[in-house]
Amino acid sequence: MATVELRFSALPEHVRTARLVAAAVARRAGVDEAVLDEVRLAVGEACTRAVGLHQSSGVDAPVRVALIEDEKQFSIEVGDEAPRAAPGGRAPGAGLGDGDDTEPEGEDEMGLAVISGLVDDVEVTSGESGGLIRMRWPTALPTILP
Repeated sequence: MATVELRFSALPEHVRTARLVAAAVARRAGVDEAVLDEVRLAVGEACTRAVGLHQSSGVDAPVRVALIEDEKQFSIEVGDEAPRAAPGGRAPGAGLGDGDDTEPEGEDEMGLAVISGLVDDVEVTSGESGGLIRMRWPTALPTILP
């Protein structure tokens, strides 16, 4: 299992770099070429969300991105350290700020909806110590050249 880990300051200009690295590692891991644009877009959405959460919460910690290559799948985990309690009966990450207009609930939900539309296997968790978006794609078996 190979893993590449990125940590970057919560600044929007670093999101592009995370997208490019994710696409390169996904390609090397064997993710289908037709899916690489979806990988890039999903990572961009997840990183943009994490940057926004850090900025609106005043968190100075870096955004974390782990690119994990397994035998049959490629996973990307985007983590933030923006503290929030997981509201009961609502989607993880919903209701951030509880009345704080710096991170409107609609923007957060829109980002999660875009990610869910791009990735078939996605898991979103959040809590007092931050949140994590875990996305997975199957990898193609390597072809043996004659």
